[in-house]
Amino acid sequence: MRAAVIGVGNMGKHHVRNYFEVESSELVAIVDLNETLGAELAAKYKCRYYKDYLDMIKAEMPQLVTIAVPTKHHHRVGIDVMNHGIHVLMEKPIATSTEKAKELIECSKRNNVKLMVGHIERFNPGVRKLKEIMDRDELGEITSVIARRVGVFPPQIKDANVIIDLAVHDIDIINWLLGKYPDTVYSSGGRALASDREDYAEIFLRYGNISGYIQVNWITPVKIRNLAITGINGYAELNYITQRLQLFFSRYSKSEDDFGDFVIKFGEPERIDVEVEQKEPLKAEIESFIWSIQNDLPPKVTGEDGLAALEIALKSVRDIAYERY
Repeated sequence: MRAAVIGVGNMGKHHVRNYFEVESSELVAIVDLNETLGAELAAKYKCRYYKDYLDMIKAEMPQLVTIAVPTKHHHRVGIDVMNHGIHVLMEKPIATSTEKAKELIECSKRNNVKLMVGHIERFNPGVRKLKEIMDRDELGEITSVIARRVGVFPPQIKDANVIIDLAVHDIDIINWLLGKYPDTVYSSGGRALASDREDYAEIFLRYGNISGYIQVNWITPVKIRNLAITGINGYAELNYITQRLQLFFSRYSKSEDDFGDFVIKFGEPERIDVEVEQKEPLKAEIESFIWSIQNDLPPKVTGEDGLAALEIALKSVRDIAYERY
């Protein structure tokens, strides 16, 4: 399928490479305001460069487009592209507001095109394997999900705070793993190093009897991307980056002591290193999007999924128990 990428900065350049490598796509064009960068990537990946995306659409008429421009431009560019009957893979978050997200969703329906939101962790092989394990109820009834996504301040992110940029990933993953949305959302955080936006936050989610906790920041000197699930039968820990997944199954017995009090005795847990077939999540995401178009099926991450994650992230920002250093 004829593909193009609008915005070839930090994330867009990886879309360019993957469209070039994926057999089911033909990379025909890239668009960026940076002429030097655009021309360089176009030469490297054997496609044409345009400074204006409307000029590109008119000349190339791609069948699908990745939009990886700054979030504040998602709405305008997305509407323009879909009004030309082109399928869109929109980098996360879907938009800057729920109103604009809903307009993007309506536009895709009106033009009968697919709108997929780039929540890339859904395509992480470790996450997908963990989802299979949870769906088979191997961990038993889930009690908590904990996600940590921390590291240093990213200079390329100029129009989003740490919740919109980072926490939205784990909000979507927890929703997907549990198959539902939270009943309540609480948040805390503030501005430690940045003066213009939140650079650290903790988000607490309640899904009935299940608790979710997300820690995000741009102030930790090491990059950490971890996900931990606790169930009554065991515990799972995933490293998003290495895709290493470990399971620890509980060994315990219930009894009464000499005074008739209830006692639980734990033995050494059984540890399993789960075999995960390594694959670049972005490549899997793009292949999935193309497959959904070719088979006329909903994408794995719909506009509605993107909207739900955005709504929770925006609520977390609005309700944050604010601190300033």
